[in-house]
Amino acid sequence: MPRFIQRLYPERIWAFSHEKASVFLTFDDGPIPEVTPWVLDELKKHNAKATFFSIGENVKKHPEIFERILFEGHSVGNHTFNHLKGSKTETSKYIENTLLAEKLIHSKLFRPPYGKITSKQAKILQIKGFKIVMWDVISYDYDSTVSEEKCLENVLKNIQSGSIIVFHDSLKAEKNLRYVLPKVLEIIVKKGWLCNSIQNEKLF
Repeated sequence: MPRFIQRLYPERIWAFSHEKASVFLTFDDGPIPEVTPWVLDELKKHNAKATFFSIGENVKKHPEIFERILFEGHSVGNHTFNHLKGSKTETSKYIENTLLAEKLIHSKLFRPPYGKITSKQAKILQIKGFKIVMWDVISYDYDSTVSEEKCLENVLKNIQSGSIIVFHDSLKAEKNLRYVLPKVLEIIVKKGWLCNSIQNEKLF
């Protein structure tokens, strides 16, 4: 994410200190049975923890996968109930949809779908105690025009200690994710970094 955008919204979380020997993998849009269990298996192989920004509707459909995420020590965050785009959604509806998801997800970490949220929506959520978590590295795994190799490059050329990296545990991203995630995890291990969940950073 460009630095000038980060400077415009300093109250949002974009990355953590480079002094930390950690990176923060995040997965948006799940949980779904076709992808999320595989992601959990890969994380377990490398003793890695991550943060899953879950869609409330998917949590309702697949509660057993959501429970597995928690049981295996990962963090979860709110990604609205219906994957709403803030800039296209009336504010009261957006807040209502987010609070509906919170009833299932029980987390004050929030990531706006598409990274799109109005200043008014953000302010209301922050008043309600939510921490808005963005990113400094995005893989574009969901983009069908991005090759597996380019997706990997998007991560490797930008990742550094303290980075928050966006992946998606979704059908749209599955092909690229299955290629990229194991390789990224191996490189993180070689660099001597830890994969931590965001909740463990004591934001509250």
